[in-house]
Amino acid sequence: MVISIGFEGSANKLGVGIIKDGHVLSNCRKTYITPPGEGFLPRETARHHQNNIVKLLEEALIQANIKSSEIDVVCYTKGPGMGGPLVSVALVARTVAQLWNKPLIPVNHCIGHIEMGRLITGSINPTVLYVSGGNTQIIAYSNKRYRIFGETIDIAVGNCLDRFARILKLSNDPSPGYNIEQLAKCGKKFLPLPYVVKGMDVSFSGILTFIEEKGHKYLKSGEYTEADLCFSLQETIFAMLVETTERAIAHCGSNEVLIVGGVGCNKRLQNMMDIMCSERQAVLYATDERFCIDNGVMIAYTGALMYSSGFKCKWEDTFCTQRFRTDDVEVTWRE
Repeated sequence: MVISIGFEGSANKLGVGIIKDGHVLSNCRKTYITPPGEGFLPRETARHHQNNIVKLLEEALIQANIKSSEIDVVCYTKGPGMGGPLVSVALVARTVAQLWNKPLIPVNHCIGHIEMGRLITGSINPTVLYVSGGNTQIIAYSNKRYRIFGETIDIAVGNCLDRFARILKLSNDPSPGYNIEQLAKCGKKFLPLPYVVKGMDVSFSGILTFIEEKGHKYLKSGEYTEADLCFSLQETIFAMLVETTERAIAHCGSNEVLIVGGVGCNKRLQNMMDIMCSERQAVLYATDERFCIDNGVMIAYTGALMYSSGFKCKWEDTFCTQRFRTDDVEVTWRE
């Protein structure tokens, strides 16, 4: 029986979660929200995390109804992510581990999403579509590694959505992508956009540039509404993701697809993927915003898996890195 606490702060979501043998005891989160039309910068995001993490830690312990002495292992996000926020949260995790005299486990953020998704949905060996503000990858497990079959060659899908939301001055509360999703439901006219699939990889920067340059003209002329543009953007980029995911499951002979990451909350993406899966006699697994969006409990759970499989880390190796590939990690906890 392992009780672990996880600290997540790779982007604008600050999370602290506690898990006991796969049972979530607490999942506390606080999001740094900027004014409409603005993104979040590393320095201000790090300051937000610094100002809120101690209170969030207290909240997580109270919600879990446990004492610090009962915790077996402390886990934190090593990367990938934004440097300032990552280091700010890792500093607290290191301090807590020393004060409580507990082992410290550095966790890959991407693998945290995958393992949490597998736990919550009960999927066994899925092909994974990982889509978030900073990452877009199609992943499958093989021979002690999570192998990347396809990925973005420029910006992530979530970053594309976020930047388009800034153009439209949409609110960042609760997230730009969520507000695009709601607006897209009212879209009626489809604007053809560049469709960029290169083998197993995708590209979003050209689509964003096109809609940035043409969007204002179309809106001004009244030819398309904001809802039409949101609808068109979603349909195009999600079709690209479904196509590349289908290619991956065909290659792997998989009958399970798991969507993880913040963009994975999008109901339209889930619906499009479900149609593809049903045509291939495959099963789609997805979670809601509690576990799709960055959270501390996914770090706690993955760290517990690593700890239980015998993983140990020297104190001098408990650093952060903004570039930490999913396939860099040896998966010691899976058969």
